[in-house]
Amino acid sequence: MNFSCETGGSRVIEFAMRFHLALDHVAVVARTLDEGTAYVEAVLGAKLSTGGKHPDMGTHNRLLSLGDRTYLEVIAVDPEASRPSHRRWFNLDSFSAAPRMTNWICRTDHLDNALAAAPAGSGTVAKMSRGDIHWWMGVTEFGRLPFDDAMPALIEWPEGFHPAKRLPDHGFRLTRLDVFHPEADKLLAAFPALHSVDRVSLREGPEKRLIATIATPEGNRILA
Repeated sequence: MNFSCETGGSRVIEFAMRFHLALDHVAVVARTLDEGTAYVEAVLGAKLSTGGKHPDMGTHNRLLSLGDRTYLEVIAVDPEASRPSHRRWFNLDSFSAAPRMTNWICRTDHLDNALAAAPAGSGTVAKMSRGDIHWWMGVTEFGRLPFDDAMPALIEWPEGFHPAKRLPDHGFRLTRLDVFHPEADKLLAAFPALHSVDRVSLREGPEKRLIATIATPEGNRILA
């Protein structure tokens, strides 16, 4: 995988350093960007903003602000992009179903330490970009995260920057995210830091599933 890993200089790994986690955004995966956008806009009564392209992954997205430093992303394979030599994130290379929310993403103030504490297979540090936006993310070799993607992807934004600040705020807010998995207790034991993530409930369920409660100008809506 041809990613730029930055572990030297100002990003020296200090495993003993503590790190903070917070809910950053949720991802709705779709076969096409238009299909995913139509699904989210129909459920929420929202108008999504143009996002951009991810050249390292061959994907593109549209976005919806969910308040300060939180947003919703609809993401799909970009048909105009060259196929990358590695697996795309969010298991997009194997996705063929109706649009649904498949992943959640937590931001951290120290990605190296967070990944060191996370379950095996949570990824390695990669520098990513979308237009003039750059960030670091834990990217996995196989395009999937532990526990059937119930484990959140981990991301670190440049200090003082967050893409939600660029999005129009239409009053939508994520009030609760329920993450279900048959081995939810094992995930929490493997990564206890998840206990501290506000608005997220990680619970046992018959299958992996994400359900978001989103407050809209017309009342609460459920997105799954």
